[in-house]
Amino acid sequence: MRTLFANGTIVTADGSYPGDVLVDGETIVQIGTNLAAAGVTADEVIDATDKWVIPGAIDAHTHMKLPFGGTFAKDDFETGTRAAAFGGTTTIVDFAVQSKGKSLREGLDTWMAMAEGMAVADYGFHMIMSDVNDSSLAEMDALVDEGIPDFKLFTAYPGVFFSPDDHIFRAMQQTTKNGGLIMMHAENGPVIDKVAADLVAQGKTDPYYHGVARYPIFEGEATNRVIRLAEAAGAPVYIVHLSVKDALDQVRAARDRGAMAFAETCPQYLFLSIEDLGNGFNGAKFVCSPPLREKNPNWQELWDGLRKDDLQVVATDHCPFDFHGQKELGRGDFRKIPNGLPGVEDRVDLLFNGGVVGGQISKERWVDIISTGPAKLFGMHPRKGAIAVGADADIVVYDPNASRTISAQTHHMAVDYSCYEGWEIKGQSKIVMSRGMVIVRDGTFTGSKGHGKFLRRDRSDYARLA
Repeated sequence: MRTLFANGTIVTADGSYPGDVLVDGETIVQIGTNLAAAGVTADEVIDATDKWVIPGAIDAHTHMKLPFGGTFAKDDFETGTRAAAFGGTTTIVDFAVQSKGKSLREGLDTWMAMAEGMAVADYGFHMIMSDVNDSSLAEMDALVDEGIPDFKLFTAYPGVFFSPDDHIFRAMQQTTKNGGLIMMHAENGPVIDKVAADLVAQGKTDPYYHGVARYPIFEGEATNRVIRLAEAAGAPVYIVHLSVKDALDQVRAARDRGAMAFAETCPQYLFLSIEDLGNGFNGAKFVCSPPLREKNPNWQELWDGLRKDDLQVVATDHCPFDFHGQKELGRGDFRKIPNGLPGVEDRVDLLFNGGVVGGQISKERWVDIISTGPAKLFGMHPRKGAIAVGADADIVVYDPNASRTISAQTHHMAVDYSCYEGWEIKGQSKIVMSRGMVIVRDGTFTGSKGHGKFLRRDRSDYARLA
């Protein structure tokens, strides 16, 4: 099957220009101008006049079917990747979880089985490490060689995922040997738990106090600590879901002194605030960790970080729980509310509307933070994240002049609410192609369950990106 994208504006992280893109099978084979006039033939011609042709977006932080607090995130690998596709995302990197007392391999096998034959677009895995010991450290080497080169650890969630500093340091030392990358959830979990317990004892149990308990300084302190540990180990480190200026300042300082420190933020930290946690228990819809922060100065600081490359990626931390029946588990105690927000479908458009239309970033930087940046950091470039000959034909025809209203009534995520209900935004993906197959066409799903394949990823070329 040969497909020609004609008459569009190709937008990449490096620049924009008018051009055509020819796809043969699953691969981009030619880029030029007026290819049809030059004799190029195709089975289908997609007219991209007045639209942008961009590489398929990559969401490098999702949690499909994640267990949390006795329940599971609502989206599985079919519904989650289908919703992602409607939003222009053609690759996700999810997190396989090592259970306490189990091996990394057992956790990976469980998540592989959940995804196999389900996904409509390509997927990879990071590995969450719950135990750091001689056995799991040795397993890291094998996983890196098998295309799982990233390992997530936590300074939060004591008793569940929490790792003490010496365990984090040992894992970082291991990545200096095997070329992997440590990802960190950086909040001071033991101290947060103490503050949260004090608030509940005072009768302050509403969702709003989830945000109150997790002080910004607790994220800043933990971010600085794990970066310093990485520097001591001579290893790179990637801070996930950075939410607040206190933490961003630590990343900035580290990068200024030459540390191999990288970070992502998420749409919720650019567009939502601690005020959304108010309004009684309705605020449970907005409970995630780190929590939503004060609008000022954090929103603008994060946009500045994205523009100046202090932050390299915007991912979603997509982890949706229904308000009814799941978030309600925390009525009377905010500590029991399942943490996580839906977002995989809306990320690309929110960032276009708030970033490009809003004058915060260029369209080229937009492509970088939603696609090319994560492809480079997580060992997928130039196969993914690029409009280039030889790259996978993951292509989006994006209409910058389209507009839509975000609503749970029309979204494709398997969750009963939207954090952005009623928002009117500009920009929409019109054609979404995954490895040569059009999987979304003008608002209709045309893909197939099982089309998505496991993506074996290379080691990050982080030294080039520092």
